[in-house]
Amino acid sequence: MPQSVVVFLGRFSSPSTGGALVTGSHTIVVGIDGSESANRAVVWAAQAAASRGWTLRIVIAVDPPHHLSDEDRIEFRAVAEARVAAAEILAAESVDQGQFDVVVEAADGKVVEVLMAESAGSESIVLGASGLGESDSGVIGSAAVALSAHGSSPVVVVRGRSIDGLPPTYGPVVVGIDGSAQGQSAVAAAFDEAAQRNSPLIAVHVWSDVSLAQVSGVPRDWESIAVSEEAVLAESLAGWQEKYPDVEVRRIVAQDRPVRVLSQLSEQASLIVVGNRGRGGFTGMLLGSTSYALIHTADCPVMVVR
Repeated sequence: MPQSVVVFLGRFSSPSTGGALVTGSHTIVVGIDGSESANRAVVWAAQAAASRGWTLRIVIAVDPPHHLSDEDRIEFRAVAEARVAAAEILAAESVDQGQFDVVVEAADGKVVEVLMAESAGSESIVLGASGLGESDSGVIGSAAVALSAHGSSPVVVVRGRSIDGLPPTYGPVVVGIDGSAQGQSAVAAAFDEAAQRNSPLIAVHVWSDVSLAQVSGVPRDWESIAVSEEAVLAESLAGWQEKYPDVEVRRIVAQDRPVRVLSQLSEQASLIVVGNRGRGGFTGMLLGSTSYALIHTADCPVMVVR
């Protein structure tokens, strides 16, 4: 049965709006399937809900095979309801401090359809690193890609290293910045996450693919390009440090492949935040190559922001 998690993390305003954080229903919705990957996502979501004093809504998608008899369908639902009840207990046990309400539901429908519907009214969707149509090789399932590309809200994939089997809670928040207008949503989400966690923020702008630059044969003024790209990063951060004065910001401008730089940083990070399409994206593109690669390979949870 598929596995997923939906987490409401807040809608974000630009610095020009006066610094007000615009929020929605203040509910974290977690879709589960009883797997270990789902359990890690429940823990992640419960801790996020408790830190904000929000409601945690635990949902399991119930989609029995068509060939099952009526009796088997009843049993299928009973198993689903038992799993969501177990997840409710796990959520309560995962939080040392903070208060939050928990609501549980077994929702009829296919997992992608259920989560797409949740996405339309949510602040963010969080998925476990396996399940959701995964292959035998353990590659993340198609639902994560579909929701990252088409969902109405940001998507977090809880993956990578663990501490005692749980997602990392310590380490900086890393945000990949491409200088696009769309990328400002990722910057906003990253600052909010860093502030919530009392963690430093590493803002990364990778301005050239080295392999392409080396074979192009076109003379380049690399020093001028570097200065220009540093300005791109500075402009992308303008206003946000004033809005979040307590967030320590470290800037990295690199001539390299974005995936390689961000993947290396994920080994020590608690969260990576990226946009779902970069400057190289095009209309109709499902998901940017950097975002797609990171949700498959990063060593910490990844948030993909639309």
